[in-house]
Amino acid sequence: MSDAKIRLYVDHPLGQGQSVPLSRDQAHYLFGVMRLGTGAPLLLFNGRDGEWRASVAEAGKRGGTLTCDAQTRGFEMPPDLWLLFAPIKKARTDFIVEKAAEMGARRIVPVQTAFTNAGRVQRDRLQAHAIEAAEQCGGTFVPEVAEMARLDQVLADLGDRHLMFCDEALAGAEDTSALPAKDAPWAILIGPEGGFSDKERARLHGLEAAHPVSLGPRILRADTAAVAAMTVWQQRLGDW
Repeated sequence: MSDAKIRLYVDHPLGQGQSVPLSRDQAHYLFGVMRLGTGAPLLLFNGRDGEWRASVAEAGKRGGTLTCDAQTRGFEMPPDLWLLFAPIKKARTDFIVEKAAEMGARRIVPVQTAFTNAGRVQRDRLQAHAIEAAEQCGGTFVPEVAEMARLDQVLADLGDRHLMFCDEALAGAEDTSALPAKDAPWAILIGPEGGFSDKERARLHGLEAAHPVSLGPRILRADTAAVAAMTVWQQRLGDW
């Protein structure tokens, strides 16, 4: 609705007349920062019940209550696409997660490779970034950010999922890649800043469901490569 300027994710069921309690942080944001008062409209989503127009029923410094008035959009599930990536510097890792959520990834998986620089990631912080991205882009689904796992474990968990393997060694080569399975589950794999090891590259090229691709004539930074790869996939096989 045009008069609802704020869109908020809540971890609570949504439905006609449903009362939605607010946490202290949410109340501070809505009433202290955004200055909403009783009766003010806003949009809510929870990643499963679509989007709802709501209004402020009770406003307080430490809490409050919203009431769902009417559904504005149904739940929309994105394509079955996972983004697998090797974490890099904090701000650039945050960027990858945000853009993956905006561009329609269903699951986001940080991967430990031979040359991954980051020893660990804060999953809760990255999940919060995915939620914020969904709030901003109008999505009704929030992708799960998984715990970081070793590349061999992640590949073993793919099952029959197709893998778009972005191989920096193919930079500048003629793009003869084909991504044939439109309705199949997929994953995109972005390597670390140091590239894949020879052992990792050999294993990836040996996977039956892997599709090595070039992202153009230049070697891209990892965060740029994630956006470029998702763009290529969405244009060929996704919901764009």
